Amino acid sequence: MSSVVDIRPSVVPLSVPVALANAGSYSVCDALGNPFGDPSVLTITGITVSSNDCEEGWALVAIPGLTQHGVRFAHAAAEAGATLLVTDSEGAKQAIDEKVGLPIVVLKDPRRCAATIAATLYGQPATKLKTMAVTGTNGKTTTSFLMRAALGVEFPNPSICGTVETRIGNLRFRSDQTTAESPVIQRFRAQTLEEGLGAAVIETSSHALSFERVDDIVFDVVGFTNLQHDHLDYHGDMENYFAAKKSLFTQEHSRRGVVCVDDEWGQRLAHEAEVPVTTVAALSSNEAEWHVENTHPDRSIGRTVFTLVDPNGAGHDVAMPILGEVNVQNTAVAIVAAVQLGYDVDTVIAAIEKAEQIPGRMEMINPKPHNQPLVIVDYAHTPEALEWTLRSTAELTNGKLHIVFGTDGDRDASKREYLAEIAAREADVLWVTDENPRTEDPQSIRDYLLRGITSVRPDMHDVTEIRTCRRDAVRKAILAAQPGDTVIITGKGSEWYQDFEGIKHEYNDVPVSREVLYYDVRSHI
Repeated sequence: MSSVVDIRPSVVPLSVPVALANAGSYSVCDALGNPFGDPSVLTITGITVSSNDCEEGWALVAIPGLTQHGVRFAHAAAEAGATLLVTDSEGAKQAIDEKVGLPIVVLKDPRRCAATIAATLYGQPATKLKTMAVTGTNGKTTTSFLMRAALGVEFPNPSICGTVETRIGNLRFRSDQTTAESPVIQRFRAQTLEEGLGAAVIETSSHALSFERVDDIVFDVVGFTNLQHDHLDYHGDMENYFAAKKSLFTQEHSRRGVVCVDDEWGQRLAHEAEVPVTTVAALSSNEAEWHVENTHPDRSIGRTVFTLVDPNGAGHDVAMPILGEVNVQNTAVAIVAAVQLGYDVDTVIAAIEKAEQIPGRMEMINPKPHNQPLVIVDYAHTPEALEWTLRSTAELTNGKLHIVFGTDGDRDASKREYLAEIAAREADVLWVTDENPRTEDPQSIRDYLLRGITSVRPDMHDVTEIRTCRRDAVRKAILAAQPGDTVIITGKGSEWYQDFEGIKHEYNDVPVSREVLYYDVRSHI
């Protein structure tokens, strides 16, 4: 599986004046800073914000960052064949001083203009596709996959771009971000159109909205799942976090929305959205146009089932393709969003019930465990998501519930002890390990978790700290668990790496779990 930056749709070269026709005011100078005579002689065949994603004839958009300006990498882009630099006045001065050697387009907001230029260069592909998007703290990936399944009632193979992967027909790309940079998003759209697939879903993060990665796209319908304590290291507080999410529900980004009103933020969004909104209550009794009743696990089919009640009071039975009450929100939002596109509700439900296993989201590694414990991999990484996930898993567990978990470094530290308290309350056996320490000392992160566990379980009964590696924690937990037990491995889902000191090492909980299960002698009895 290659990276999303490898998406390469067909493109017609455009002159600079044509490519920048919708980008607002700008000026063009040569590599020495002198006014460029005739910009129309300059053409581009691609656009990128990364020197690692650059080809001959492309434009590099150099964006000011938190610690350094993107123009620092302009030399690398020039060596890769870039023929144009697009940046702000600061970047232009630096490029001239450092003799980058490229003609320079100077404008006020290069990040915003990157989306506009890309949309123009790739032929405004979003206007020719049926499009859906989803945002929220938890459930974005699951909901986006279910939206893709729902679109299957009209389109056999819709595209999807998100955390787990980006898929365009038979092409599959590994995602490095929840939502790719704006030029990549436009390439994704253009390739979807070129393949004749007709529809696409984009998983949309708060960072993507803040960084204008989905600008110049108006989605046909967008969904909101929930807003919970996360990403405050970047947003600062919940109000800023909410404002980023709310921006998706404006006329610049969407035509209509579906909002889950289970929490206070969803209720606010339903009132403050600038586009028409349909409301859903899935895990609460809050007032809504659509609501969920009679949610329960059906052990006979191994699924969580519920009744979705429409605005006319008619009930529609749903057997979710993914385990756990936590996913009722996601499933309900996906169904109602598809209905807003004009599809029949029961036809949509039938399509969603046949959806594929979503990688790393309540993924049962061994659905028929026989002489082994059931092993589940899930992304749950916020306090609320972890609590929901553990309670849902406990409902389907006859024996003990084991959890293998850690938490990220260089991210919101205020949630760490709370995460651990929840794990200590809701699970029977705890295995504390590393997630993505990044630049933090792994031991210091685990110490946070151990303090949280101690506050709930002072004797530390059935708590084991694994100091070696995450692979070792997964192995020990599975081998220690008994038939009838469940081992749930949380925090990473299908993520393909572990980040230590800025270096991403290949690692994935799913194949590691499969390997342990295969070599466990109990699997051969």
